[in-house]
Amino acid sequence: MRERYLLGLQDVDETDIALVGGKGAHLGGLARIEGVRVPEGFCVTTDAFRWVVEQAPAIGDLLDRLAPLAPDDREAIRTLSARIRRTIEGIAVPDDLVAAITRALGGLGERSAYAVRSSATAEDLPTASFAGQQDTYLNVVGPTEILRHISRCWASLFTERAVAYRRQNGIDHRTVRMAVVVQRMVFPHAAGVLFTADPVTGNRKVATVDAGFGLGEALVSGLVNPDVFTVRDGEVVARTIAAKQLEVRPLPSGGTEEVAIESRRQERPALTDDQAVRLVELGRRIEAHFGRPQDIEWCLADDGFAIVQSRPITTLFPVPERGDQDNHVYVSVGHGQMMTDAMKPLGLSMWRLTAMVPMHEAGGRLFVDVTPRLASPGGRAGLLDVMGRGDPLIRDALETVLDRDGFVPSLPDTVPAGPPRAARPPAPIETDPAVVTGLIERSQTSVAALERDIRTKTGPALFDFLLTAFEEHKRVLGDPLSHQAIMAGMEATWWLNDTLREWLGEKNAADTLTLSGPDNVTSEMGLALLDVADVIRPLPEVVAFLEDVQDKGFPDGAFLDELAKLPGGTGARDAVAAYLDRYGMRCVGEIDITRPRWRERPTALVPVILDNVRNFGPGAAARRFEQGRRKAREKELDVLSRLRALPDGARKADETQRMIDRVRTFVGYREYPKYGIVSRYLIYKRALLEEAERLVDAEVLPRKEDIFYLTFQELRDAVRSNQVDGRLVRRRKEAFRSYRALTTPRVLTSDGEAVSGTYRRDDVPAGALIGLPVSAGTVEGRARVVLDMGDAGLEAGDILVTTYTDPSWSPLFVGIAGLVTEVGGLMTHGSVIAREYGLPAVVGVERATRLIRDGQRIRVHGTDGYVEILSSSA
Repeated sequence: MRERYLLGLQDVDETDIALVGGKGAHLGGLARIEGVRVPEGFCVTTDAFRWVVEQAPAIGDLLDRLAPLAPDDREAIRTLSARIRRTIEGIAVPDDLVAAITRALGGLGERSAYAVRSSATAEDLPTASFAGQQDTYLNVVGPTEILRHISRCWASLFTERAVAYRRQNGIDHRTVRMAVVVQRMVFPHAAGVLFTADPVTGNRKVATVDAGFGLGEALVSGLVNPDVFTVRDGEVVARTIAAKQLEVRPLPSGGTEEVAIESRRQERPALTDDQAVRLVELGRRIEAHFGRPQDIEWCLADDGFAIVQSRPITTLFPVPERGDQDNHVYVSVGHGQMMTDAMKPLGLSMWRLTAMVPMHEAGGRLFVDVTPRLASPGGRAGLLDVMGRGDPLIRDALETVLDRDGFVPSLPDTVPAGPPRAARPPAPIETDPAVVTGLIERSQTSVAALERDIRTKTGPALFDFLLTAFEEHKRVLGDPLSHQAIMAGMEATWWLNDTLREWLGEKNAADTLTLSGPDNVTSEMGLALLDVADVIRPLPEVVAFLEDVQDKGFPDGAFLDELAKLPGGTGARDAVAAYLDRYGMRCVGEIDITRPRWRERPTALVPVILDNVRNFGPGAAARRFEQGRRKAREKELDVLSRLRALPDGARKADETQRMIDRVRTFVGYREYPKYGIVSRYLIYKRALLEEAERLVDAEVLPRKEDIFYLTFQELRDAVRSNQVDGRLVRRRKEAFRSYRALTTPRVLTSDGEAVSGTYRRDDVPAGALIGLPVSAGTVEGRARVVLDMGDAGLEAGDILVTTYTDPSWSPLFVGIAGLVTEVGGLMTHGSVIAREYGLPAVVGVERATRLIRDGQRIRVHGTDGYVEILSSSA
C-alpha cells in the first residue's frame, strides 16, 4: 500500500487540505504551534477514501441524480443521500488499508480509546465552516470498532444536512473528498468552545469562552447551557455561570453516556477566571498562526489544555485594512446607495476610482472612514445631523460608539475634517427651472463626448483614456451648482415638513406637495414602462411570447430580433428598444459595474412588462402623472388657505409658497446625477469587455467575465502583459461567494464590531415593526416579499417588502400600494420615488423580509413609520 493513504498528524499542516481535509490540516497546523497540545493521532487520507469508493461504481450514478436537486428538496435529498451512505458503509475496507490502520493503532496503543472524526476537503475553510455537517465518534475502542467508524465517517460525507449545505454554498459533491482523523481520546473534567472574536458583535478584541463539565459533546449538542466568560485585554470582563444539569462521560467499554450532575456542582464554574484568561492567551497564539479569528474546541484535563479543533469563524464581517493601530469608525456606502450586496473586485475598484471621497473595502463592500469628522466637535454635529435625517439607525450606531470613553479621540475644531471650506458659503441659487435644465444638458454633453472619444481607444491607451475620463466623471459629479440644486430640493423638503408640522400640526406635508414633480428621471422610467405595456397589450402573440420567455428563459442577444418576427412584433420591439435607449444602462445593483445592464439582459424587464399588461389599462402613465400633479396642486391650495387663516398668515403663506415652488423645481433633480453615473458606467463597461474578448481570443482568460474578479489596475496590467494569474481569479471567486452570505453592517469599527443602531421610540403599537417614515399615508394589503425583481409577480394592491430598492426597482412602484424595505433613508432613491408616486412607505425596517411572510396581510403606516402584521399566516 502506498504511504499517502495514512499520515501522522505531525506530518501534515494547513496546506494539506486536499489530502487530509480541513479538520486534519488544521490539527496538523495546530500541532506545530509552540505551547499548543494536540492529542496524538493520524489521518486516513482522501486518497484512501477515493480508493474505497471506486469499488462501488453505483455511487457515480447516485451522485448524477443528486447534483441537480435544490437545497430545499428535502425528501429527494434524504432518499438519495441515505442510499449513498448505505453503499459506502457496505464497502469492505481493503486488506492493505486495514493492516496500515492496525499498525498505526499499535504504535499509539491498540487498546486505548480514540476519537474517530470526519475531515472533509470542504470543511473548516475560511469561506464555509461546515461545522457539524459530518460525523464524529468519541471513545471508540479496538481496531474493529475503529475501522467500522472510519467507514461511517466516510459515509457521513453524504448526510442530508451536509448535502444541503454544499448546495447552498455552491460546492459540487463530486469535488469533495473525505479524510478521517483518528486521535487518542482526552478525558477532560471540563471542555468547551473558545471564540477569539465576539461571534455576535464581531469585536476582534473580545474573546468568548463557553465551558461545561465533561466531554464537549454536551455543549455542542445543546444538552446544557454553558458557562460564558468574556475576556478582553487579559482579564475576564463578564461571566455567566449556568446551572449545568448534565454532562457527557465516556463508558469503560466504549461510547459515551449522559450523566446527571450532582446538585452541589451544577452552579460551580467549569473554569476559574485564571484558566479562562490562560485559554484565551492560547487562542490568540492560534489565531496569529492561522491569520484570522478562530472557533476553537478545547479540553481541560489535569489542569492542562488540549486543543481538539480550530476552524475560522466564517460569519464575521471583515475589517477594512488600515495602515495604523488607531481606532477607526466606518459607515457603509451601500446603505446610502441602496445596494448592500457584495460587489466584485472590478466593481469595487471602479466605484472607488470615480467616487468623490476615499473609500475602504471589506467583505466585498465599501465604507467611508468618518473618524476625523467624529473627532471634531463641529464636524461631529454636522455628520450626525445629516446621518440622522437620512438613516436614524446609522446616527444611533455612531452615537453608541461615541458614548464609549476614548474610542474616538476628541480633537479641536481647528483640525480639518475634510477639504478646505470656502471663505463664505456660496450664494443660494435662484428658484429657476433653467438651472436644472442646464445641469442636465451639461451632463448629457459630457456623456456624449465620452461615448464619442472612447471608440478609438484600445489596449493600454484605453486605460490611460479612462483615468482621464474618471476625472471628468468626478468633475461633473462634483459640480458645485449640481450640489446646490440637490441641497435646495432637500432643504426645501425639510423646511416644509418641519415648518408645516409646527404651524399646522401636519406630518410629512412635503410628501404630497412633491407628487409628479418635473425632471425626475427615475419616476419617468417607471411610467415609461407603462407606455411600453400599452404597445404590447393588444398583441396576443407578443404577450404569449413574453410569457414563454418568463417561464422558460430566452437568449438575451436574440430577444429583440425574435420579438420583431411576431405579428405586431415590430412595434413591440421598437417600443422596448426605445426604452432601452433611454434606460438600458440601469439594472439591479447598478453601482457594481459588473452587474448585467438591461441593455445586456433585456429579458429582465419581461416580468414587469407583463405585470403592467395585466394590471393596467391604456394610458395609465399619463393618468398617474396627471393625478399626482393634481393632488399636489390641491394640497398646495389647502395648505396655503389654512396658513392664511393663522396669525401672521400672509407672511407664512408667502414663505410656504416660495418653498413649494422651490421643492418642485429642484427635488426631481436629486435622481439625475445617479443616472449620469450609470450612463457612463455602461460606456466604460463596453470598452472593458472588448478588451476582455481580446484576452479570451489570446487564451489569456477562459471567459471574458473573469475580468470582473480583477481590479481596474490588475486588468490594465493584464492588457499590457497579456498575462493573468488564474489562481488569483479563482481565489477571488471563492471570496466573493463567501461575501455574498454576509450582512453589511451600517457602522463598523476597526475592532471589527458591527454596530447596527436602534430605534428609540415608544409611540408604536406592541408588536409593530419600527422603521423610518419616508412617504405619508396608511395602506393595508397583501405583503409580497420579493428578493429578486424578476420574481415579483405583483398584483394591484400588493405591498412590496424587500431588502433595498435602487432606481432599477422603480418600474415595480407603479403597480404596488405600499413599500417596506430593510435599508433606506429619507432621501434615498426608493423613498424619493415612493413620494413621487404617493405610496405609503416605511424603510429601514430591520429583518423585514424575515419577519414578514409572503402573502400575509400587513398595514403600512407611512406617516408614523411602522408596520403592523395583521394575519399570523400567509
